[in-house]
Amino acid sequence: MSYEPIFALFWERVKQSIEDKTFAKLTLAKTIGDTEIKNVYVRPVLLQNDVMKMSVISRFKTEETESFYSLEETYPILFSLINKPFLSALLFTSEQDVVFKLNKKRAGSITEQAPTFLNPSDVILEMKAKGI
Repeated sequence: MSYEPIFALFWERVKQSIEDKTFAKLTLAKTIGDTEIKNVYVRPVLLQNDVMKMSVISRFKTEETESFYSLEETYPILFSLINKPFLSALLFTSEQDVVFKLNKKRAGSITEQAPTFLNPSDVILEMKAKGI
């Protein structure tokens, strides 16, 4: 079974958390083997004219890069990194943590845990205050 439908469900949870103003951050972790890229962190940012973009920070062994994408553009970028090289994606919200994992057979699953963060990200709080 492909993990794509499960990751798509996970992504729906990401979009819902932004809409509900509970999103704290998103992290890709647990790489396969010794890879150049170590982590990917995703957070919302407000650009000029209060336009929300997603900051995608890629942490490598020797450097860090940051790129900005729309929410729709972020999905294929993150999906391309699942299984090559990341085995998990963690969505942190103020209501719960949602974890997407691939097992050894590359089957995807989603689990929920108590929230790590009690508050949404500062940008989400700012968007809520501005009614965005």
